[in-house]
Amino acid sequence: MAAHRDLMDALSSFDYSSWNTCLVLMIGGFLFYLAIFAFSHLVSIVFYATYRSLPAKEKVFWNLAATRAVFGVQCIVAGLTALLFDPVLLADQITGQQGWAFFTIIIATGFFLFENLALHTSNFVFWSFDIFLAVHHFFAFIGYLGAVICSTAGHYLPMVTLLLEMSTPFTCISWMLLKAGWSQTLFWKVNQWIMIHMFHCRMVLTYHLWWVTLYNWDRLVRSVTVLYVAFFLVGLTLITLILNPYWTYKKTQQLLAPVDWNFDSTSKNSSWEGNDGIGIKKNE
Repeated sequence: MAAHRDLMDALSSFDYSSWNTCLVLMIGGFLFYLAIFAFSHLVSIVFYATYRSLPAKEKVFWNLAATRAVFGVQCIVAGLTALLFDPVLLADQITGQQGWAFFTIIIATGFFLFENLALHTSNFVFWSFDIFLAVHHFFAFIGYLGAVICSTAGHYLPMVTLLLEMSTPFTCISWMLLKAGWSQTLFWKVNQWIMIHMFHCRMVLTYHLWWVTLYNWDRLVRSVTVLYVAFFLVGLTLITLILNPYWTYKKTQQLLAPVDWNFDSTSKNSSWEGNDGIGIKKNE
C-alpha cells in the first residue's frame, strides 16, 4: 500500500498543464510500446518456431498482438481503479481529475499514436486495409488526444473507456495459440470463452458509459466543448452498435470454427500442431 501511494504521489507530481511535459510523456508512451513491439520480435524469433514460419505480414500482426496485450493489462488495472476504487473520480464522474489518470491518458495517447502508425505502415507495405480496426484506432487516438488538450475534461469517462481493452490480452493469446495449432486444446477453448465473455462485458460497459453521459448531460456540455462531446458520442455509438457486436460475433464464430479470420486465406489449412507450446510442424 505504501508503494502504491508513493507511485500515485509521483504521478501526481508532474506538471500536466505544461505542453512540454505532456509531449515528453506522450513520446515516452510511444517509444515504450515501440520497444515492446521490438522485444516481442526478438524473443519470438529466438524461441518460437511458429513465429519463424509466419509470413512477414503475420509476424507484424504477432508483435502488434503482443504489444496490445501489454497495453490491455495496463488498461484493465487503470480502468478498474477508476470504475471501482478511486474516490475522487467516483465522486465526480464529469469533472473529477487525478494525476495518475492524466498520466495514463497521455501514455494511452502515445500508444494509440504508435498503433495508428504501425497499422497504416503495415497496410501500405502489405497492401491491406481493415476498416473496423482503422476506425477504432482513429477514434481512440483523436479521443485521447482531445482529453489531453481539453484541460477541463474529467478523467472518469476516458479511464473507464480504457477498460474496453479488457478483451485484448485474451485476443492475443487466442491468435498466437491458433497459429501454433492449439485450437483444439481445452486451454485455447477456455481462453476463447473468457475472451467472448470479455466482449459481452464490453457491451455492458458501453451501456454504463451511455448512462453516465446522459445522466450528467447538463454538466458535461458545460464542462467541455461541444466538439469534444460530439466526437465522444460518435465514437461511443460506433463501439456500441457496430464494433462490439461485430467483434463479439466473429470471436464466437471462431470458437465454433477455429480459423484465423485475419489471414484466413493462409490459415485454413494450417500444418501446425502445438505439441510443445512453441509450434512443431507436422510431417507432410
